[in-house]
Amino acid sequence: MAARYRRILLKLSGEILAGESGHGIDEGVMDELADEIREVHDLGVQIGIVPGGGNIFRGLAASTRGMDRVGADYMGMLATVINGLALQHALERRGLCTRVMSAIEMARVCEPYIRRRAVRHLEKSRIVVLAAGTGNPYFTTDTAAALRASEIGAEVILKATKVDGVYSDDPVRVPGATRFAEISYLDILNRGLKVMDATAVSLCKENRIPLIVFNVRERGNLLQAARGEAVGTVVKE
Repeated sequence: MAARYRRILLKLSGEILAGESGHGIDEGVMDELADEIREVHDLGVQIGIVPGGGNIFRGLAASTRGMDRVGADYMGMLATVINGLALQHALERRGLCTRVMSAIEMARVCEPYIRRRAVRHLEKSRIVVLAAGTGNPYFTTDTAAALRASEIGAEVILKATKVDGVYSDDPVRVPGATRFAEISYLDILNRGLKVMDATAVSLCKENRIPLIVFNVRERGNLLQAARGEAVGTVVKE
């Protein structure tokens, strides 16, 4: 079955990369993700990836413990670069051409993020890992994903999570919470649902970029999402 989208932005949280341990990088999880990403790439899909860094360091959490927020956020951005490099190695072991581009310049490690260059890499079928968030403190990697998706012309954001969609409440705390097959960005903002932060949701809404929230731990879901099959929750205007 052919892919529905020509170009996608995959948002990977640090929690996913940590696996069951909750910290660091689980190589088994990384290998499984790389295998699935290769399957999507084999469909001819151009793939940009924004990794989180919560498996290594959470800037916001550190700031609540007394650390300077700006410094803590920069540490979190560096954590996303570590995840990006690990993902690059996993993908290249599978014969895929990749580029890691960072919003914070570090020439010895990866390329600086330049929008036109990123688009050119995608057009050449290279997987582009977009690290270091937006390069600015006080912005989450969800906001970075919405921003980069807008900049590179992604047709959809695939938000890979540990849950199978968007719920009316936390399904862990509230067993009777309702899962939405489809919901609008405005409803998410009005209901205060913790899908993405409000800045990210507003960016997606303004730029009319659909979002698919799905459980990436279930094998095959990423491929299904790329094909446009029903999986998780679709968030759109």
